[in-house]
Amino acid sequence: MSRYRPRPVFVDELQPNSPLILSSPFISPLVFENNASDARDHCANERNFLSWLRLSMYLCIVSVAVVISFHFKHEPSELEKELSLPLGICFWVLSLVCLFAGLGNYVKTIGMYSKKAALVQSGPKTQFVMVIVAVAVVAACVLFLSTHAKRTPDT
Repeated sequence: MSRYRPRPVFVDELQPNSPLILSSPFISPLVFENNASDARDHCANERNFLSWLRLSMYLCIVSVAVVISFHFKHEPSELEKELSLPLGICFWVLSLVCLFAGLGNYVKTIGMYSKKAALVQSGPKTQFVMVIVAVAVVAACVLFLSTHAKRTPDT
């Protein structure tokens, strides 16, 4: 019984303008020439993508939790019922934005590795996405605290 193993794609053998991430066969491993710190940089790029993926999953979980409205001791107020769906959609959209930002950064960096170009991971796009996520999280926390503060304690 033989297992299909895709042939590795050597990056140096590819056409200069072809998209590296879509090289044929699609599921094959990319093999880079290891000069200086290329292997370390490639692993750092993968960890960076996995961090974006983790952030995207956390935002998606927050989105689901907000929409479901976890209330253990009381019924949700009318304000909470009205705001849960739009706030959940906002976090879900931020989750997708983070996923695509991380994937785009990963693909761009892989392409730059193949051209042996200098790399800068942080840029205005990354900082803009992070600022938007931070503002959304802080705004949600303020909203949750303000709606909880308006409740009268059960006696």
